[in-house]
Amino acid sequence: MYFEVNGNKVFCSNGTGSLNPDQDSVVFIHCAGLDHSTFVLVSRYFARNNFNVYALDLPGHGRSVGEPLNSIKAMSDWLHEALNVLDIEQTAVVGYSMGSLVCLQFAADHPEFLRSMALVGTSIPMPVSDPLLNAAKENSHDAIDMSNTWSHSKLAQLGGNENPGMNMMMSGQRLLENCQEDVFYADLKACNEFTNSLELAEKITTKTLVFVGDRDQMTIPVKALKVAESIPNCKIVRLSHSGHAMFSEQPNAVLDGLITIV
Repeated sequence: MYFEVNGNKVFCSNGTGSLNPDQDSVVFIHCAGLDHSTFVLVSRYFARNNFNVYALDLPGHGRSVGEPLNSIKAMSDWLHEALNVLDIEQTAVVGYSMGSLVCLQFAADHPEFLRSMALVGTSIPMPVSDPLLNAAKENSHDAIDMSNTWSHSKLAQLGGNENPGMNMMMSGQRLLENCQEDVFYADLKACNEFTNSLELAEKITTKTLVFVGDRDQMTIPVKALKVAESIPNCKIVRLSHSGHAMFSEQPNAVLDGLITIV
């Protein structure tokens, strides 16, 4: 479905489901350089379990128009505007990587909107290495190669996807290749500059679930666990042998965890 935020067209997927005001809602926020398609499986799962699903494309991503937002705070403010336009008064939010930081900021700013929150592939802070940031700034394919490789565990790089017919490495690469120029860099820069996340986490009152991939090289487990330890009302799901790409590496385990929190 399409709607407008601040005069710009925005796309969100409803997971092939219909919207019913009597159903609970769940909102998905994607990671750097990607879009709603990250959540194809989970959005359909929740739609079929009678949730109103909103897998959003941030400005400049996927099918949404506009310039990419230059900070996590700006993305949180945009999310607030989007929920008002969609007339969503309370929801669960699921944030993946960069999206987890957006959810963290949003939970600190607008806790009254949230029923619960799930953070997948999170870290406080979330620094980006100079080689990756510089390659993204130059719109070099090296940035895609680095991010895609580091996002998958060694086991995932060998194959064996739980989703039949899908290649984890190539699907991740193609999604990043679809990103418009300068968008990946803008996202990575926003993550790198988001330095007050620990202070925000300590203020969160929303019921939260943090997913930790034991083989995650992008948001290493010790940093993800720090997020969980900092949020007062938080539980942890540890995914053994999973890298950062948890939605593709261990989709069923992610679904099993999410359904307990949303």
